[in-house]
Order: sequence, then C-alpha cells, then structure tokens
Amino acid sequence: MAFNKNYSKPARPGKPGRPDRPGRPGKFEKKDGGFTKDERKSEKPFGKRRPFEKAAPYETGKPKDKYKADIRQEEDDDDNINLIEGRNSVLEALKSNREIDKIFVQKGVGEGSIRQIIAIAREKNILIKEVDKAKLDGLSRTRNHQGVIASAALYKYYEVDDILQSAREKGEAPFIVILDEITDNNNLGSVLRSADAAGVHGIIIPKRRAVGLTPAVAKISAGAIEYVPVAKVTNLNHTIEYLKKEGLWIAGASMEGEVYYGKDMTGPIALVIGSEGEGLGRLVKENCDFLVSVPMKGKIASLNAAVSAAIIMFEIQKQRKNR
Repeated sequence: MAFNKNYSKPARPGKPGRPDRPGRPGKFEKKDGGFTKDERKSEKPFGKRRPFEKAAPYETGKPKDKYKADIRQEEDDDDNINLIEGRNSVLEALKSNREIDKIFVQKGVGEGSIRQIIAIAREKNILIKEVDKAKLDGLSRTRNHQGVIASAALYKYYEVDDILQSAREKGEAPFIVILDEITDNNNLGSVLRSADAAGVHGIIIPKRRAVGLTPAVAKISAGAIEYVPVAKVTNLNHTIEYLKKEGLWIAGASMEGEVYYGKDMTGPIALVIGSEGEGLGRLVKENCDFLVSVPMKGKIASLNAAVSAAIIMFEIQKQRKNR
C-alpha cells in the first residue's frame, strides 16, 4: 500500500462508497486461555460485538474448504522453482528444518556463514556439491546468490485456520496482515521480514494478481519466509468476513483513515495493506472496520507499501506489549 496525499479513488456513478465506520476496537482481557472484550471507551461503538472465543473447538485437519490454501503447482510457473539463494536464506532454511535435497557451494568460497552452512548440512546428511561460479550464475533467479544455492521442497502455503490456531496455541490475540494485490517481490519479502520481527502470526495474500512465494521473495525476506505462515486465498473479501466471525477487527491502511497511533489496535486484528498507487480495492476498503493512515509531512507524497506496513505493524506490537 502506498500512502498518497494527492490520490483519491472516485466512487462509481450511482454507487457512492459507504461512509467510514466510526468507533475503535475494544480491548481484550485474557480469561481462561481466551480473550473477551471490556467496555468500550468510544462514544460511537460498533454495533454487534464479535467474541474471539468460539463455542465450537477448532477441529484439526478439518479446515473449511472455502478457505483452503491452493498448494497445487501451476504449470509453467517459474515462481514455483524450488531454489533458495543467498547465505542468510539458506542458513535459516537449514535451521528451520526445511526439507533440502542438495546445496550448491561456489568453489573457493568457504569462509564465514558458508562454513556454518556446510557444517549444518553435513550434520543433516545433505548432499553438498562444489561448483563453479558460472554454474551458480546459471541457476540463480535473483542474480545475487552470494556463493550458495539450496535445492529444496516447494514453499508451503498454510490455511487461514492454521494461522488462527497458531495464535490460540500461544495464548495470544491473532495478529494477521492481509496484502491486497501486492505484485512486487521486494514488497512481499520486506513485509515478511517485518512481520516476523513484529510478532505477526501470519500473512494472507490473494491467489491472483499478486506475487507468491518466489526465490526472490525468499532472498529479500532474509529467511523470514521460513517462520511466517502465508495463506493464499481465492477471495479476500470472503476471507475478511470469515475473520470477522472469528472475532478479529479489520484495519485498512488508507490516507482517508485516522492517524495510526491514535487508534486502539490491541485486540485480535488483521491489518490490510493495499498495492502501491491503487491502494486498497473499493470492496476491501468498505469491508474494513476502520481505516488508519501514516501522516506525511515531507515533499514526497507516498510511502513504499512495505514501509507503510512496517510502521503500522510495529505500532500494533507496541500497543499489545503495553496493554
């Protein structure tokens, strides 16, 4: 999402957008492993409250078909090639017990983290092949392999329910980031890295018109791709409605919103980040419970989507820590 002071998406003729929903999310108090809302302090509370704790227990292995991840490998999709490039990325993949078939190491390069990679690979009985730099250059998709490339299993997409269950198992209110048509490898990789540092439980991306888990994304994430679950869904709006039923408030990042540090975002929450230039889609924006913005005072009228996401993610982390 880019914050653009001069951008204003026009409403469709005859179909003006709904006004922003007032109010702020209520705070949650931990009770018996769950979270319940206290009294709202806002003068304009939302209507019906949504409890986080569900009556029916989570059924492992029985995710709702509507929100199942698409784990099929698309034909002729170069994004699915199973390579991990760069020293940090390969090292984190080894530490996270990712299934790796072999590791290609450049001849004559054996210092620093390369030595650590080789040691761990030998402990795990992973095949190590010493090759010329030309061979690595030919394999590389990122053009920045740093002397090491690993051949591994394809990146796994998780279910939305897996992400929610992970938060429950930690005894924490869910904290999710939803990316609305982010198409740039750098943005997704950077968001993954920031999400891992900010304590995000998972990221949701749309199946179409969005970048997936590519080697370039893995490289840019500096290994965070191994620790932050990513779910790929067919319809973001349906998924947002599902998250609301699960007790989450939906915060959309938009220049039309209130200043981000003035909103209470301590409870179960999903932060929606839009694409650069376009921002949030109309229907997605209307489906948000409230909108937040990053104030701009300089000459530049917009922020990189990943930078905007990081600013708001760490504000949410700070609020949750100081509850």
